[in-house]
Amino acid sequence: MFINQRLREINFKIVYWGPAMSGKTTNLQYIHSHINTERRSELVSVKTAGERTLYFDFMHIELGEIKGLKPKFNLYTVPGQAIYSASRNVVLRGAEGIVFVADSQDGLLQDNLTSLADLENQLGKLGHQLNEFPFVLQCNKQDTPTAIPPRALGDQLGLNGQPCLGSIAARGEGVFDSMKAIISLVMQRF
Repeated sequence: MFINQRLREINFKIVYWGPAMSGKTTNLQYIHSHINTERRSELVSVKTAGERTLYFDFMHIELGEIKGLKPKFNLYTVPGQAIYSASRNVVLRGAEGIVFVADSQDGLLQDNLTSLADLENQLGKLGHQLNEFPFVLQCNKQDTPTAIPPRALGDQLGLNGQPCLGSIAARGEGVFDSMKAIISLVMQRF
């Protein structure tokens, strides 16, 4: 969290984390295209030639006012590919909340588990524990034939008690629900 007294702004950082191709960038693209242009920044994406996230995607949104300050939520994604672990660590620093975008397809459980273990490891390096951190599980791709239902996927990932929401980010279903849930958790902690 960063407070800019001169501009009367308070900045919160939210990171969208998950395995490669789970829908992290799709979430931000949908949010960007459906929020009033006066309430959001441009969407910045650092991509490979194959349109995969290389370092991160970023945008911020502004919502209302809190105690005379304008809250800005800086939304980041991390690259899901295993070779970018160091990049994910850098993006995670200073985060106040995490949306874990799991790929709900049955055959990708191990990818979700690996990504979640990396998140827990990275948080530990920063002095945090996942069960004490504002966290939302977004079970994406619920429209696929082998999709594991959200609650069952949460159980398989060992995430009992954290908010667990289904989504189809490509159609925008559940995208704003997940964003609102993490913002609510971050604000409760604030």
